[in-house]
Amino acid sequence: MKKQKKVRIIPLGGLNEIGKNLTVFEYGNDVILLDCGMAFPDDDMLGVDIVIPDITYLHKVANKIRGIVLTHGHEDHIGAIPYVLKEFNIPVFGTRLTLGILKNKLKEHNLINSAKLHNVEAGDFVRLGDFNIEFIHTNHSIADAVAIALHTPAGVILHTGDFKIDPTPIDGGMIDLARIGELGKKGILALLSDSTNADRPGYTMSESSIGKTFDNLFERGIGQRIIVATFASNIHRVQQIINAAVKYGRKVAVSGRSMENVLSAAIDLGYMNIPKNTLVDLDEINRYPKEKMVIITTGSQGEPMSALTRMAFSIHKKINIEPSDLVIISANPIPGNEKTVSNVVNELLKHGAEVIHERQDDVHVSGHACQHELRLILSLANPKYFIPVHGEYRHLCHHAELGVQAGIPKKNIFILDIGKVLELSQSTAAVTGTVPSGKVLVDGLGVGDVGNIVLRDRKHLAEDGIIIVVFTIDKASKQCVSGPDIISRGFVYVRESEDLMDSVRDAAAHVIDKCTGSRSMDWSTLKTKVKNEVSNYLYSKTKRKPMILPIIMEV
Repeated sequence: MKKQKKVRIIPLGGLNEIGKNLTVFEYGNDVILLDCGMAFPDDDMLGVDIVIPDITYLHKVANKIRGIVLTHGHEDHIGAIPYVLKEFNIPVFGTRLTLGILKNKLKEHNLINSAKLHNVEAGDFVRLGDFNIEFIHTNHSIADAVAIALHTPAGVILHTGDFKIDPTPIDGGMIDLARIGELGKKGILALLSDSTNADRPGYTMSESSIGKTFDNLFERGIGQRIIVATFASNIHRVQQIINAAVKYGRKVAVSGRSMENVLSAAIDLGYMNIPKNTLVDLDEINRYPKEKMVIITTGSQGEPMSALTRMAFSIHKKINIEPSDLVIISANPIPGNEKTVSNVVNELLKHGAEVIHERQDDVHVSGHACQHELRLILSLANPKYFIPVHGEYRHLCHHAELGVQAGIPKKNIFILDIGKVLELSQSTAAVTGTVPSGKVLVDGLGVGDVGNIVLRDRKHLAEDGIIIVVFTIDKASKQCVSGPDIISRGFVYVRESEDLMDSVRDAAAHVIDKCTGSRSMDWSTLKTKVKNEVSNYLYSKTKRKPMILPIIMEV
């Protein structure tokens, strides 16, 4: 009996979480990476800049990796590429805008000269080992998005990427449903489909519907300076804002580094049509009447260092919010960002500005498919196996249920977790093991050097502060000749707690004198005893447990 060919699917990110999308596909001696994104840190990841996937497993299959294939240019799909390319010099395949945005990131990491970037278009095929990779046009909240069909000897695997079905897109045409249906008729082994909006009924509104909203708001805002915050990558949204500005005779300025980078790439590649003399430099905005200005900015998610947040808290170097301003936040808060967005809105209102946000006036539409669209893709693709991807566990469960409603047997639907290995053939499917996976934290220039222990210490310091006990021991006599001195940071205000600090000093001195009387005492044991004594004393007096750090100086 002939042995059946199997393909392995290994998600290293993007499941049970939002962002950090990275999926490994293996067949024989060939490995393909689909997307390679980052995620923003959780609130308890103090000081961490970004989170990227753990790529330990890729080192095991390094000689088999044929390339990285990209679906679109959002950070959660391309943000980790510089960190991967530093380890593996492999080719990257993406559409023009996706690679245009990626090039800006690679320049920042000094990788632009060594990176092997290959431009593709929807409809193209690229052969990488046993994988024949097809790029299929889709709609999303960024231009040039594609789905990926992996043609392998074991069967066709279709990955939708992030998508929605937009009947009236701004440009580029509607999602290629005909090609998905054609593949479905021939037979799709497995479908991996975007689950972000799987809990929302109905259809996602078309991006073009936003144009009318902006037109109405700009007409209503005559006499006001208009500031619009949106996702930098949504160039169709930015184009519609600029169209409204031109219609009402306004100049446009852009604030925020990511917004400037994406617009620069989009304009250079011809994805945006901006009439001459419409864009002005941020330094020149005071040369024009305020009622003739539109400022497009980053910060729709309340990010602490974003341009809109700096404006709201009066720390922006070039823009001050004024009572006559109309501020439009054209985005819904990503889950977890609601509080930060609310804080920014409150500060804007304190300045007297008029603020339009969230569900008011339909100033935002999602880039992800809702339930009716997801059902349509399931019906057209008609896959043998179905793997919901991109979303928290609840999103994956909702999407799995849609799969059952579409007639896919429950045993053929797999809700995976990162690190799980799914092996598929025409007649079998099973989770056969796990590989190393998880989160790698990037803090400044450090990649992976901040782990759970460091985070625990940061959390401890943030919540309880630190007490440093410094004393000097004579090397010969083993006696304390200076100190102990007590230094407090983040625990109590020392000048108002002198009695408590004196008592801590006495407690530390007592245990030091007791221990140094023993000639066999080693410094490690002495530190531990000082730490325990001071910690127990402070807890008995304050019911708080600061970090205790004894420092011994030897003379």
